[in-house]
Amino acid sequence: MKLILTREVSGLGLAGDIVDVADGYGRNYLVPRGAAISWTKGAEKQITQIKRARDAREIRGLDHAKEIKNQLEQLSVTLTARAGDGGKLFGSVTQSDVVNAVKAAGGPLVDKKRVHLPGHIKTTGAHTVTIELHADVVASVPVTVAAS
Repeated sequence: MKLILTREVSGLGLAGDIVDVADGYGRNYLVPRGAAISWTKGAEKQITQIKRARDAREIRGLDHAKEIKNQLEQLSVTLTARAGDGGKLFGSVTQSDVVNAVKAAGGPLVDKKRVHLPGHIKTTGAHTVTIELHADVVASVPVTVAAS
């Protein structure tokens, strides 16, 4: 089955890529979740629009990614969350929380899909979050979670 990916699917491809997958995987998983659409001749326009949007969000080159990595690693990122006794949070820290905290700390805007948390952050204290800026550049950002 030939499909056009509408968003990044790990191990398969990026948004705008044309992929050939098993019929069941495409019909039962990718299409119902909105990760892909059926490939047709008329879908070529959609492919170009998706790729144009991806290029606009993409970090421009390896050197630019290294500059952003240096900016991110020098930041002091602090999150505040409601916590109970012993430093346990009421919930957990999400990728969106990290993106907002990086922006509030004066850092660059980062795509939340590129933020990788070390499991579930459910306690206060220091944690390290990785952000994939480029295929070859990954930034490790120290994040401090404080009780509010």
